[in-house]
Amino acid sequence: MTPFHADVQEVLADLGVGEVVSYGEVARRAGRPGAARAVGAFLSAHGGDLPWWRVVRADGWLAAHKVQEQERRLRAEGVDVVAGRVLDALPPR
Repeated sequence: MTPFHADVQEVLADLGVGEVVSYGEVARRAGRPGAARAVGAFLSAHGGDLPWWRVVRADGWLAAHKVQEQERRLRAEGVDVVAGRVLDALPPR
């Protein structure tokens, strides 16, 4: 695991229930702005116990894989998901 991956894990561990952020925001908080795709790749490979479902695309759309599971988990945390998209949880761009 790289230091960046450890930083991503820390960012995800700090997310609260129902808190939704973009891949880019995770990368920024981990000290690597512009590394959104690296965050996505890491979560695809190592998401397991991490709250991967709280990370969505910058436009609010859910991840391309595990969409049903992601939506189920977000709804269980009180997040409104409409037609595969989180509308109100992301800060304005």
